[in-house]
Amino acid sequence: MRTQRHDFPGTHGHQLAARLDSPDDAPRAYALYAHCFTCGKDVLAARRIAQELTEHGIAVLRFDFTGIGASGGDFADTNFSTNVDDLLVAAAYLRTHFNAPQLLIGHSLGGTAMLAAAEHLPEAKAVVTIASPGSPVFATSTFSEHLERIAEEGEARVQLAGRPFRIRQQFVDDAGTHSLRDKIAGLRKALLVMHAPGDDTVPLSHAMEIFGPAKHPKSFVSLDDADHLLTRKEDTAYVADVIAAWSRRYLA
Repeated sequence: MRTQRHDFPGTHGHQLAARLDSPDDAPRAYALYAHCFTCGKDVLAARRIAQELTEHGIAVLRFDFTGIGASGGDFADTNFSTNVDDLLVAAAYLRTHFNAPQLLIGHSLGGTAMLAAAEHLPEAKAVVTIASPGSPVFATSTFSEHLERIAEEGEARVQLAGRPFRIRQQFVDDAGTHSLRDKIAGLRKALLVMHAPGDDTVPLSHAMEIFGPAKHPKSFVSLDDADHLLTRKEDTAYVADVIAAWSRRYLA
């Protein structure tokens, strides 16, 4: 396996930082990976799943969304729509410099954003969501105690995953404008929904919101007792192995 750093301009003018994990031999397919809310491309789950997939011949591009990690921009200026824009730019970078992504993978809110972006990525044959909310509005529940202050003052500094972030009213407003049910129903791609029944961050009911309206081929895989961030190595290895086996029939 080899890992290369890549940087490319985002839709809004900021440089996005990425890593491409590739197998030693020519990849049989390329995948695009979207990290969880505020996590970054180098969070354990993203790094381990990407590197495990290279063992199955799949190259994976993972990147930091605008305002996260090594990418430029101010997180306070971002929202669900800008995340979708970032995904489309990252897919275009893969398409131009390597091959278009046939496999789309998103963890938590990254999976929700991937569902929204998928209709604009015709080369993609399969989509995987991991512990993902059924709607971007769910993200606002992670700082619900600050919503009143955000509405009154326009923004507030909140703690997310132990780190401070500025959240503005535009983030809250934008989240409420997206309805994914029709997009999921019209996906026209194979869908794999992965979720732990005991996920204490995103309840299992959200997996059903995604799985329910989707047309076949679709699959659901329980992640048993995995935690939301997939911090155990055996869980990320399992996720990668299942994704590789499931997607094999859909990837050219």
